[in-house]
Amino acid sequence: MGKTVIEGRGTLVTTRRRIYAIALAFALFASYLVCNLFKLQYINYDYYKNKVYDQITTTSALKAQRGNIYDANMNLLATSATVWRVFVSSRDIKLAEKASDVKYTELIAKGLSEILRLSYDTVYKKIKESNVLDITVKKAVDEEDYERVLAFIKENQLERLIFTEASTSRYYPEGSLAAHALGFTGSDNQGLYGLEYYYNDTLSGKDGYYLYAKDANGNALLTEYSAIIPAEDGASIVTTIDSYVQSELESQLETIRIAHEVNNRVTGVVMDTKTGAILAMATSSPFDPNSPYELDSLSKAKLEASGYPEGSEEYTALKKELLSVIWSNKAVSETYEPGSTFKIVTVSMALNSGVADLNDKFSCVGFYEVGGWHIKCHKITGHGSGFSLAYGLQMSCNPTMMQIAERIGAKSFYEYFEAFGYMMKTGIDLPSEASSIFHKLENIGSTELATASFGQRFKVSVIAHLTAIAAVANGGRLVTPYLVDKIISPSKTVLYEHETEVKGQVISEEVASAIADVLEKGVSGDGGAKNAYVDGYKIAAKTGTSQKFDILDANGNSYLRIASTVAFAPSDECGIAVIIVVDEPMCAVKYGSVVAAPYISNLMTTVLPYLGYKSNAPTLNVSVGNYVGMSVVASVSELEEKGIKYEVVGDGEVVLSQTPGASDKITSSLSTVILYTVKSSEYAEVPSLVGLDAAEAMKLAVNSGLNVHIRGNSPENSAGSRVSAQSLTAGSVVRRGTVIELTILYYDSEE
Repeated sequence: MGKTVIEGRGTLVTTRRRIYAIALAFALFASYLVCNLFKLQYINYDYYKNKVYDQITTTSALKAQRGNIYDANMNLLATSATVWRVFVSSRDIKLAEKASDVKYTELIAKGLSEILRLSYDTVYKKIKESNVLDITVKKAVDEEDYERVLAFIKENQLERLIFTEASTSRYYPEGSLAAHALGFTGSDNQGLYGLEYYYNDTLSGKDGYYLYAKDANGNALLTEYSAIIPAEDGASIVTTIDSYVQSELESQLETIRIAHEVNNRVTGVVMDTKTGAILAMATSSPFDPNSPYELDSLSKAKLEASGYPEGSEEYTALKKELLSVIWSNKAVSETYEPGSTFKIVTVSMALNSGVADLNDKFSCVGFYEVGGWHIKCHKITGHGSGFSLAYGLQMSCNPTMMQIAERIGAKSFYEYFEAFGYMMKTGIDLPSEASSIFHKLENIGSTELATASFGQRFKVSVIAHLTAIAAVANGGRLVTPYLVDKIISPSKTVLYEHETEVKGQVISEEVASAIADVLEKGVSGDGGAKNAYVDGYKIAAKTGTSQKFDILDANGNSYLRIASTVAFAPSDECGIAVIIVVDEPMCAVKYGSVVAAPYISNLMTTVLPYLGYKSNAPTLNVSVGNYVGMSVVASVSELEEKGIKYEVVGDGEVVLSQTPGASDKITSSLSTVILYTVKSSEYAEVPSLVGLDAAEAMKLAVNSGLNVHIRGNSPENSAGSRVSAQSLTAGSVVRRGTVIELTILYYDSEE
């Protein structure tokens, strides 16, 4: 009995202990749960709330509108046009096919491929091999194709299977105009080259987004989590580019490229010398930024000639290389040896430092000995002796430059080179500006100094060289070139306006004026830049032809040339400066005086009047009267009173016919009105004048019964002038008195 009671008590104690242990375990577990619930609900509430928030919500981007790019006259150069993304739900297409007998995959692939000009197999494969709610068929669809897609959707009741989404795509209304300056954008509307890249943050704005909750199937839920963050559209930029000047420059560059068989492109820049504003900047041949990945005809020919199979690694690599060349802004991103155009800077150094005067006398025997080397002049017979520094500059005499460089000295030459801005980037608002390649001061010996004096054995960018020349043109001030004049908000508020940045006074106004005068007389007189002449304007110009020493032939000789011309006008007031650089002309005559200067003349002839610069040429703008039926005496009297030259054909007393006709304008003092008093031939055969001496050609044209208009410098100024082109085809028959335009060029300069 006693034993039973004791055993019962033991069992009870054990049971109680077990109950207490279990209760303690539950208490501990409950405490753990409470602690964790507290941690979840209070301590880590925000963390887990955001985790859930991220799982049930999604965002849809609201794209910012990219800002426009305008020219100086607010003509649109770049804008953003609305395009549409066409996409399908492959998951819903498969579900629809299971629920019906319609083969939606084939129907949709056929319809969209035809409308959007895509491969049927590609569209079919996209749909068949995926099972998602959103698969893009085409990213950028224009309005016309978008309307056709909508019609296709409606006609086949595909509203739950095919969808569209509006977005923007960059568009360049003027096509290739100013392409190298503007650049282009990528697939995500981001700037990749040119102004588009440099001002990308300004133009792109800030994207917004639409935030909403979704269920497990991706359907939108109306909850408190929905929100809209609006996009902030980009600002627009107003450039300094003048579309008319730009188009005229591009036209001249393309003419040069074709006429002179240029192997490595032509580039040119037109700059306002006072402010540094770039009115035009171009490189041949401009690509179309609307389709920047398309090769031009020359590059396509190179790709085809490579023999690489299309799609091969070699083919793809070469195409990328050709595209990078096409896109490169040669005026900013490449360097070249400026040649004799740099002599303007050398003479500026000498005059400003006082080591030489324009009237100092020099001699040239065709070479100059420096450091044991006979360094040649372009005129191998020499320029003689006793001529002035002014004459040496006009005639581009290398020995003259080497002699004044010795006076300047290496240290001063280097310091002036630096002061003219060559040792630093100009700061133009374009990407990838190249830096000059010049000797270190301690490495400038007598030979290096000599060759540098006439622009060889160092390299500068085109924009840096033109900026230095502009300093001579504007009175000695080095300004920063720029392309963006204003930045304006979407509401047209001006956010930024450029102010001219003057880096320093490089040379005195007196020195700048003296050099401009020498250069102008070299153009209008008997200097080497006569082909840059423009009737009625003072043009200061210098031509140059440099060798390319980094590419040699099998014998180690330099055989490629860079021909160029720099000019500014009007030379007696701040105006515009122009440079044209022709890289590797492969024609017979490769001198800058022939392959660059005449085209600067052509450009200035149209651009200067357009920009409002007045011509000082005697103007003649007289209407021809109607003399038919009048007496010869009365007709001649009226013509003499108007100051018009005339010629009477026949011995009759009454005018039977005339050339030019009544009300035609006489604009040249060389023009002649021919009065016919007998029934004789009123027609003349046009002679072949190209290649003839200018004076001889004019005489032959007049004797043939033609009126003559000269384009270029007057042939009376110098020997060596020849007709390079005539406006009327040789052998054609025209009315007597018809005006023939003769283009006069000089071939006596070799820089």
